[in-house]
Amino acid sequence: MISQTAEYALRAIVYLADQSGSPRTTAQIAEATQVPAGYLAKVMQALSRVRLVHSQRGLNGGFTLTRDPNELSMYEVVSAVDPIRRFSECPLGLPSHGADLCPLHRQLEDAARMLEEKFSATSVAALIDVPGPHKPLCRFPLSRTETAPEVVDAPTPEATSEPEAPSA
Repeated sequence: MISQTAEYALRAIVYLADQSGSPRTTAQIAEATQVPAGYLAKVMQALSRVRLVHSQRGLNGGFTLTRDPNELSMYEVVSAVDPIRRFSECPLGLPSHGADLCPLHRQLEDAARMLEEKFSATSVAALIDVPGPHKPLCRFPLSRTETAPEVVDAPTPEATSEPEAPSA
């Protein structure tokens, strides 16, 4: 649906949006979002070029968002690094198609349009404003010392019922 580069950019932006404006280094973002640091550095450069993030060098430096997450859409993030491919004419250049798309490219165009509409209507803030303990990407760690709450499975009815008495 979207490229890996676009997904990595979304992971990084959502992570930064959840950091309350505190700068984060490429290494910190890479660790939290499970994106290879070398690849992430290139993604962050692309996001910086279009001014979605600001980078500060030096002690206490790192990346921060330049915009309010409520005003930043998923579509803007994806478009910054790898725009969704649209089909306005036959990509094969077949003269017989003219201005009409074949059924395959019509379906691809329709899907791309719906994806653009959905991403345009979804703010980055909506991706972090979720109820309960589950944050994006299975909850970003706030620090290395913080641990996720232990998940305990509820007992099954078989495990809680009394054993049956043997029949005679």
